[in-house]
Amino acid sequence: MQARCPSCARLQQPRLFCSDCGAPLAVELDYFDVLGIPRQLTLDPAQLEALYHDLGRRVHPDRFANQPAPVRNASLAATALLTRAFRTLRDPFSRGLYWLELHGEKLARDNKEVPPELAEFIFEVQESLAELQAGQVDGNDSDHVKKRVLSAKSDIQSLLKNAFAQLDQNYADWDNRVNHQADLIVKLKSVLSRIAYLRTLERDVGRVLEQHDLR
Repeated sequence: MQARCPSCARLQQPRLFCSDCGAPLAVELDYFDVLGIPRQLTLDPAQLEALYHDLGRRVHPDRFANQPAPVRNASLAATALLTRAFRTLRDPFSRGLYWLELHGEKLARDNKEVPPELAEFIFEVQESLAELQAGQVDGNDSDHVKKRVLSAKSDIQSLLKNAFAQLDQNYADWDNRVNHQADLIVKLKSVLSRIAYLRTLERDVGRVLEQHDLR
């Protein structure tokens, strides 16, 4: 489906801005198309940011402040779309969630159960947090629980680092067309689910440590 430029009225393939006059186009695009990059998962953060700033200057509302309303509105829409695309693709986790959407999948469908390999660890950490919050321990026992929570923080960071390394590998497998798509989707959901749970746990631990003036 072609898009009509709000400035020069020419029809063209949907893109962020008009290829003839440079005016922004108010069209919905794949986030990869917004930034003009191939649809792949392994991205260079520096290149991504450079593209974002360059494209941002080209469609920024200040450039079209004196243009007719349709062009100004298109500029606002294009800028908002560009910002969403950049914020989504620059973060490996949100990039994976978006990739699932592009393939008609959602993490929520398989994210109702705690990942089996993390179940025992999550239970132990939550138990320690509950003890610390409830004030059920004192003296040496309290110090012991605090040490367990601090140790859990370090363990979570280590597990997250490992999970993101697995995510990077999954992305490389997608880009290199390793394994069947169905297998890659299963693995992608698994590692994204693990990261989601670990991030939630990391947030909970951080809040409790902050409340108890611990770091």
